[in-house]
Amino acid sequence: MQDSSANVDTPDWLNAIRWNADGLIPAIAQDAETGDVLMMAWMNRESLRLTAEEGQAVYWSRSRGALWRKGETSGHQQVVKDIRLDCDEDVILLKVEQKGGIACHTGRRSCFYRSLQDGRWVTMDPVIKDPDAIYGNH
Repeated sequence: MQDSSANVDTPDWLNAIRWNADGLIPAIAQDAETGDVLMMAWMNRESLRLTAEEGQAVYWSRSRGALWRKGETSGHQQVVKDIRLDCDEDVILLKVEQKGGIACHTGRRSCFYRSLQDGRWVTMDPVIKDPDAIYGNH
C-alpha cells in the first residue's frame, strides 16, 4: 500500500482526513436519490483522489492489496454525485448513482440486506441477479 503520510504533492483536502493506522478510511456508498445505504468499503489516499478525479467510485481492497473500481467486473459502476466527510474527519460518504441497481456482490441492491430479528439474522432483500451470472463461477 502507498505511504499514508502527507507530502507536498498531496492536495490539502486529502490532508484534512484522519486516516487510520493503515492509511485507510471507511467509505459508505449511499444512493443519491433514495438515500438507501448501499455498501461500505475502504479507501486510501489514491483511491479517494481517483474517485474525485474520475467521478466513479474507486476503493482499496484490503484482501487483494490493490485498487478496485466498483463495477469493473460486474458492470455495476457507481457514478459519484457528491463526496462528504463526517464531523470527525474519519468517514467518507459517497452519494452515488448505482448503475444496474446492484451494489452487492451477492446480486442484491444493498450489502445491508439482513435484519436482526429475535436474535437471528433474517434476509430481507431478494437477489436481483444471480452472482454467477454477474461474475461467472468464482
